[in-house]
Amino acid sequence: MATFFIDRPVFAWVIAALIAVIGGIAITQLPIAQYPLIAPPSIVVTATYPGATAAVIDQSVTSLIEQELNGAQGLYYVESQSQANGQAQITASFRPGTNPDLAQVDVQNRLKRIESRLPQAVRQQGVQVNKATSNFLLFTSLSSSDGSMGPIALGDYIARNVIEEIKRVPGVGQATFFGTERAMRVWIDPAKLVGFDLSSSEVVAAVASQNAQVASGALGDLPSPDDQQVAASVVVSGQLGTPEEFGDIVLRSHPGGATVRLRDVARIELGAQVYDRRARLGGLPTSAVGVQLTPTANALATAKAVRAKLEELAKFFPPGLTYTIPYDSSKFVEISIQEVFKTLIEAVILVFLVMYLFLQNLRATLIPTIVVPVALLGSFATMLAFGFSINVLTMFGLVLAIGVLVDDAIVVVENVERIMSEEGLPPREATRKAMGQITGAIVGMSLVLTAVFIPMAFFSGAVGGIYRQFSLAMIASMVFSTIMALTLAPALCATLLKPVQAGHHHAKRGPFGWFNRGFAATATRYQTLVGRMVARSGRYVAIYAGILLCVGVLYVRLPTSFLPMEDQGFLITNIQLPPGASVHRTSRVLEQVEAYLVGHPAIDQIIAITGFSFSGSGQNAGLVFASLKSWNVRDASQSSLAVAAQSNGVFSRIRDASVFTVNPPPIRELGNATGFVFRLQDRGGLGRAELLTARNRLLELAAQSPVLKGVRPEGLEDTPQLELTIDRAKASALGVAFSDINDTLSTALGSTYVNDFPNRGRLQRVMVQAEASDRMQPEDLGELHVRSAHGALVPLSAFTGIAWIDGPVQAIRYNGYPAMRISGDTAAGFSTGEAMAEMERLASQLQPGIGYE
Repeated sequence: MATFFIDRPVFAWVIAALIAVIGGIAITQLPIAQYPLIAPPSIVVTATYPGATAAVIDQSVTSLIEQELNGAQGLYYVESQSQANGQAQITASFRPGTNPDLAQVDVQNRLKRIESRLPQAVRQQGVQVNKATSNFLLFTSLSSSDGSMGPIALGDYIARNVIEEIKRVPGVGQATFFGTERAMRVWIDPAKLVGFDLSSSEVVAAVASQNAQVASGALGDLPSPDDQQVAASVVVSGQLGTPEEFGDIVLRSHPGGATVRLRDVARIELGAQVYDRRARLGGLPTSAVGVQLTPTANALATAKAVRAKLEELAKFFPPGLTYTIPYDSSKFVEISIQEVFKTLIEAVILVFLVMYLFLQNLRATLIPTIVVPVALLGSFATMLAFGFSINVLTMFGLVLAIGVLVDDAIVVVENVERIMSEEGLPPREATRKAMGQITGAIVGMSLVLTAVFIPMAFFSGAVGGIYRQFSLAMIASMVFSTIMALTLAPALCATLLKPVQAGHHHAKRGPFGWFNRGFAATATRYQTLVGRMVARSGRYVAIYAGILLCVGVLYVRLPTSFLPMEDQGFLITNIQLPPGASVHRTSRVLEQVEAYLVGHPAIDQIIAITGFSFSGSGQNAGLVFASLKSWNVRDASQSSLAVAAQSNGVFSRIRDASVFTVNPPPIRELGNATGFVFRLQDRGGLGRAELLTARNRLLELAAQSPVLKGVRPEGLEDTPQLELTIDRAKASALGVAFSDINDTLSTALGSTYVNDFPNRGRLQRVMVQAEASDRMQPEDLGELHVRSAHGALVPLSAFTGIAWIDGPVQAIRYNGYPAMRISGDTAAGFSTGEAMAEMERLASQLQPGIGYE
């Protein structure tokens, strides 16, 4: 094979040029990521049941959806959260390799089967199915520099002009809106309703009937008489558009001409659709969008596309409106890849210098220098063919492979030069003879190295996902190195090298002469040392055995981890107040956290969210994303780990909340924080109380274990709830239907979505709810009235009782079983595997019926 290319050097050049061109094109097409895609693809189902408790939405929505998802092709596991704010989120994770598009279609088809069994309010709100990872790629927020737009106006602008554009960006799986668009808010006064002998259900019915689209048809439509001369569409203004028009809705009219209108019993305003989530930028109210990736998306490409889209949209922003991206996790990916590319270039330059120092022939040095980049470019082409990405591990593999690539070419060049200097043959004949001697050695060396690395490509699970691309990148580079050593390298030797006289040796004077003399002396001393060691082989074998023993001991004792922690340039702070705390208390704690983070010298920007956290959603939850300043302006005392430790020291003094800052894990798709997550499951139908007892017992046992540290419950704790007990016998005797009771409570407390109204070219919602002042105290429930079958208004206090109880604000399921999550970290000196084994050992001591995963 080598002789063929020695005689046809142009053909070898053409092959090398073709490989280089394909590899160069591949570099422009390869996605860029920090790590290979190893997280299982997930489909997120989101449902909303306004006014429902966590237990109600868990039983009537979440459990039904989970049961139907079982059996989906490739389903790995299902986890769900039902919140007391009426939100349910079911995450279906599929086995690695599953096509997320097909998985989403399968999930949607299965939801259709049980859609009719879901509550009407849930179907009206809509069940969303999205492909998205659990973590946020970036946040963008809009601010009004002149103060002309408040948070609601900003949110409405985002809903109309920004969020839909972001959702269409390739790679965006979900755009979570931390703000609200406008809605027509009808705030009813229960006392006035009673005064006018009206019920909330009658208000909802009147709004629904008088704010409706009318399909009125056309005048003179076909079929028509032959003499008909005009055809025109009939337009009826059925939908209302302003608070004044809604205020004119007639609730009741009397024969004498007196009418009761909506404005007589309610306050109508163009307010916010939701009030449960708020965003703050640098301590000031704003509206924001959190962008999440699809399971197969490239973080860097998606972040660039989102930035480009925002820059495009900014050209049409009204005066004073600006956008900010205070948090972008893709920056670390870009910096990481740049550093690896820099290392790769430095390695090539260093190899060139070392080769020139030893070969002491510029022409001979150029041959490996040309061959190595061609082999690397061939590796990039292979990566594109296999669907790989340019990531830290593939680049690390190529950096390591440079030594192997150079070895193949150096073996060819050195053997050719040796034959030329010893036998005085011309380059072409010397190359033929040299290749006859070393072709088998080159192929054998490549096969041995391939056999070393190829088993890594068959690892299973997450470890296989991490190292498969590393392994195959190494193997591809070695294969191309062998091809170049048998084709391009001999062709270059035959054409580039100059003849030398027999007996030619390296320089004896000048810098090269000094190096040669020093190298020869070092080699002589080394040979002498080896001779002495061979003469005392027993002693040195014992020393070697001792070294092996020390290595074994250190290997066993060194702690293990999935991946090393890194300073990714941002931190996340979780805020959790006691159960039942209002958003006003949460905001006060959030202001303390913001005040510290904004003043920290290592922090650049922060964005804070209320009503949302790692633990769940609710008024007592908050989350802060802090972006650190550039790595080149921070020292070791301002690393992300150091800042997190400093922050936790300060936040531990906050008495009204549990506040902790975490450094995100290396692979964000696998979680929001480091450590482990352990799930207890109620597999015996014991009930929530027994599951809670088991969890608390496990926490006690974990606190005594030397293997574990920081073991804590994850999720929202049970909170005081107001239980409304309905005496069904009394209600029936009074002629009150249970459905009417449900409608009254849902409207007054949870808000009822009636229908839509047109507002500046966009259909927005009409929401009916009781005034805030009429739903603040337990006694306010008794003042709500329901229309009986006899026509009279009956107060709820006539057939209900009220009592305070402790109830869940969050219901978690894992693979269909009620569950509770526990998270923690590994104590120093122990591995994550040992920590999980310890948790399983402790969990096995709990009462029967309690399972774990």
